[in-house]
Amino acid sequence: VQLVESGGGLVQAGGSLRLSCAASGRTFSTYSMGWFRQAPGKEREFVASISWSGESTYYADSVKGRFTISRDNAKKTLYLQMNSLKPEDTAVYYCAGVEIYHREYVGLEVADFGTWGQGTQVTVSS
Repeated sequence: VQLVESGGGLVQAGGSLRLSCAASGRTFSTYSMGWFRQAPGKEREFVASISWSGESTYYADSVKGRFTISRDNAKKTLYLQMNSLKPEDTAVYYCAGVEIYHREYVGLEVADFGTWGQGTQVTVSS
């Protein structure tokens, strides 16, 4: 699987963006997926993840209630709906995937994922 993110941009605080991650390859439906972000000078951090069934999700505390992760296996696409954006959400956002047997597995760490996209910049102005 190869992953390509899109949908980043510049938005004012309080605004919304929806990121997409398009996957190529035959086996997206058995990939557990996640979103991470990396701000300048900081380590890459977990944002959200979703099982390949789509029934299990997990969020970082900093985005819980504001961001929603979802997937469309038929379209081989992962989404991140981001609402009530804050300046501290500014970062490069990466989607990541791992092929896994367990349908409800959700990764939480960078090391849990083996496939990464190139990233998309999100900038939130105050």
